[in-house]
Amino acid sequence: MKVLLSMAVGVSSWEGISDAAVARIRGVSEDLEVIVAPTDQEMEPHLADAEIILGRFSKNFFDKAKKLKLVSVEGAGVDNLMFPEFVKSNITLVSAKGTVGTHLADHSWALFLALLRGIGKSVRARNWDLRRQIREESWELGGKTLGVVGLGGTGVEVAKRAQGFDMRVIAVDPEDVRKPPFVAELWKTDRFYDLLAQSDVVMNCTPLTKATRGMYNLEAFRHMRRHAFLINVTRGPIVDEAGLLEALRLKLIAGAGLDVTPTEPLPQGHPLWDMPNVIITPHASGGSPLRLDRWVDVTCENLRRYLDGRPLLGVIDKEKGY
Repeated sequence: MKVLLSMAVGVSSWEGISDAAVARIRGVSEDLEVIVAPTDQEMEPHLADAEIILGRFSKNFFDKAKKLKLVSVEGAGVDNLMFPEFVKSNITLVSAKGTVGTHLADHSWALFLALLRGIGKSVRARNWDLRRQIREESWELGGKTLGVVGLGGTGVEVAKRAQGFDMRVIAVDPEDVRKPPFVAELWKTDRFYDLLAQSDVVMNCTPLTKATRGMYNLEAFRHMRRHAFLINVTRGPIVDEAGLLEALRLKLIAGAGLDVTPTEPLPQGHPLWDMPNVIITPHASGGSPLRLDRWVDVTCENLRRYLDGRPLLGVIDKEKGY
């Protein structure tokens, strides 16, 4: 059974894979012929008879891999792979969802705390006279409400961290997910506006789908508290750019922490860069020295399950997009 690993070898970052990790994948079974092919050119000769692709995937691969049955990508978001032919096919898609929540949650809280305590403003201005303004604008987290939109792996980790700040957590999710004991209320997404109205900070943890694209529009921001912050580390187009800019200008919300933006890379001179109540990081929340090992763990387990005919982990419903 031919398995194509479409990642660079010999590096330790999440953009590549180490020799040790390749050895782990090959060690799953002697029935697997694992071909390492980091470039399109190296993939080309093997696509026709490949049954499994691990790592990068594209429409070009799909068109040429006529025996393909399983794709496993190292990212959690798969919105860029939802081309119609693939969605309608019988090929199973699994992602790294459920393994990236820890570092995305850490980054969400870093952005929020930097906004709440005036760190971003202070770093920008480098002016000691801001002391009084920052003190007057800061507030404590104890007893405040965190709204989590999307209670998957990232959402659960985000909510879990709120316990340390003695916060109340409410959440919405489109699926019938289990409510953790540290979440006070869990509603379906038809109560999205109710969550916005009750939250002191809203952390977006949803994937980009047809249903979530642009869900944070001007009307949504009108439902938020004036002192509340929006944090987004998943996909930029979930937030409507015009709506966000207007909400910030009208002070409908206190500010936004964005690791992802509606347009990426965000152009130099874009107004979001200069807004004092906005903090932006360049789509960096996915960084973790543990990320690749976690993906390899899941990949090896899924290969064993695939060979045994057992249900796979992290399967994407391609019609829903998550």
